[in-house]
Amino acid sequence: DLRLLCDYPEPRSCQRAAAAAPLDRPLLILESETGSGKTEAAILRFAKLWRAGLVDGLYFAVPTRAAAKQLHVRVAKALTKLIPPDAQVETVLAVPGYHRAGDAAGERVGRFDIRWKDNPTERERLARWSAESARRFLASPAAVGTVDQVLLAGLRVKWAHFRAASLARSLLIVDEVHASDAYMTRVLRGVLQGHLEIGGHALLMSATLGAAARSAFVSESPRSSPPAPDDAERVPYPALTLARGGAPPETRAIDTDDSSKSVKMTGEPILEDPNVIARTALAAAREGAKVLVIRNTVTSAQAVFGSLMAQGGQDVVLKVAEQPTLHHSRFAAEDRHRLDEAVERMLGKTDRPRGGVVVIGTQTLEQSLDIDADLLITDICPIDVLLQRIGRLHRHQDAHRSTRFREPRCSVLLPEAGIEAGLDGTLLRHGLGISERGGIYEDLHGIEATRRLLTNHPRWTIPAMNRVLVEHATHPDILSKLPGTEDERWQRHRERVFGQHAAKGVLAGNHALTRTEEFDEDLRFPDIEERVRTRLGEDGPRIVLAERVPGPFGTDVQTFNLPAHWFRGALPTKDEIAAARAESGQDNDLLLRVGEQTLIYSHAGVRRADA
Repeated sequence: DLRLLCDYPEPRSCQRAAAAAPLDRPLLILESETGSGKTEAAILRFAKLWRAGLVDGLYFAVPTRAAAKQLHVRVAKALTKLIPPDAQVETVLAVPGYHRAGDAAGERVGRFDIRWKDNPTERERLARWSAESARRFLASPAAVGTVDQVLLAGLRVKWAHFRAASLARSLLIVDEVHASDAYMTRVLRGVLQGHLEIGGHALLMSATLGAAARSAFVSESPRSSPPAPDDAERVPYPALTLARGGAPPETRAIDTDDSSKSVKMTGEPILEDPNVIARTALAAAREGAKVLVIRNTVTSAQAVFGSLMAQGGQDVVLKVAEQPTLHHSRFAAEDRHRLDEAVERMLGKTDRPRGGVVVIGTQTLEQSLDIDADLLITDICPIDVLLQRIGRLHRHQDAHRSTRFREPRCSVLLPEAGIEAGLDGTLLRHGLGISERGGIYEDLHGIEATRRLLTNHPRWTIPAMNRVLVEHATHPDILSKLPGTEDERWQRHRERVFGQHAAKGVLAGNHALTRTEEFDEDLRFPDIEERVRTRLGEDGPRIVLAERVPGPFGTDVQTFNLPAHWFRGALPTKDEIAAARAESGQDNDLLLRVGEQTLIYSHAGVRRADA
């Protein structure tokens, strides 16, 4: 019964479409707006394939660890309704450093053993074999984890063949597939191709997939070209694309549910003024609004948080253990779960408190969390990311809202001097532009196209406009001919972005596993610790203190993932990481000593002492 599995009065349109899709098309691409029930649609697809004997398990891949942790709970709950209890199938959380199967948690004892806290029987313990080591995650009957675990099956690293073979009989589900960069897309296409060639099944999902990305995944040719812009805009949305299986790709329209929303869009030239941003958010919260502020970088988010505190916003800001705080990636791993819970409590679907609140954060608020804001204030970003953020605005139709904020409103923060100001790197601190080390949102052509959509369309109807919006700001033919970007500075930027993307593609090709290559004694794969990575960018150190210490929210903390650029090109050695220590600072802060670097961990997250 679809209603029992989905917890809805009636299955939603995308769920019915996934359940009805033919089983002889091994690759599906599901495009539907945020909050439309794609997760349950994927589980329904798995149920059909599993009952037909075409798959034995599933692996649900998402972009981040935080998303995996949140989604694990939902998938595990759904699968308990689908799989008989005597099958001994527990959904594994496939995130390195965590040992979780269903509701059971384990901890490492010594180098190889895991002690499960629920004292399982021998049969139950053996059934959790795949949860006890990262290299076994893909062998799980059911797992939710990061896409990195899948990419490792397509790179020249140890255990790659074992991972690919383990995945062979599972439905591979990749969520937020648009979030992959050029390097990750190239590697993922290789994994996908190999998986499908040996009879595997896959489902790719996105709220905002452009024609260029869809063509790259659907085509069996590595040099596929997207349809012309006019044709791309005529592709239905929401939609289900059926591919492979010996037939041409077919995109089917999905009926839209009664969830359309008209969003008032405004561009505000205050990107670089955290005081005005904080003042705007505070004024709305004083009028009873649930305000979500999403910034592209942690530093920018912390600046708005600090200004909000200086303006007396302590009574309306997000809190954990009565401590004012914000939401981003630079918190101790042990505190991240409490942050997620606090955000969902303030902006969730049920039991959310009356009155205004300001939740400030970064990309960590874009996905996985089921949150609903009355007003969204966001940095300018690529159109697919912006639509993802707008998916957190008026997400639930039955939520109580103050009179002034019953209409969805999105305020997009723009640089006062225009997007072209970022051509010389001055907007890198806001995540816009490209440098020698890359960047967050590198291509300013897409950013400028998104800005023009704000000007030309002051009201966005979601999801009716999604396809047109995405193609106008992502289609390569449109971006290459964007009026007003013909001068030398824009041309240099275009060439630089193209060069970076081409270099990532070449590097991915060099690192990718080639299954047609003869396997002999001269073929050597490096270990994962060497410089073959699932994502580009220098990895920062992961600090695990020798003992847990009290953190700023009153709970004990031990694990910190730190950005590489804080160490100015001289990452701490293994000995310095092992010797990292913490000591008490002022106002319940922690001082972290890592090599010669001193870091401060407070209720605003980790920062360098000299910042």
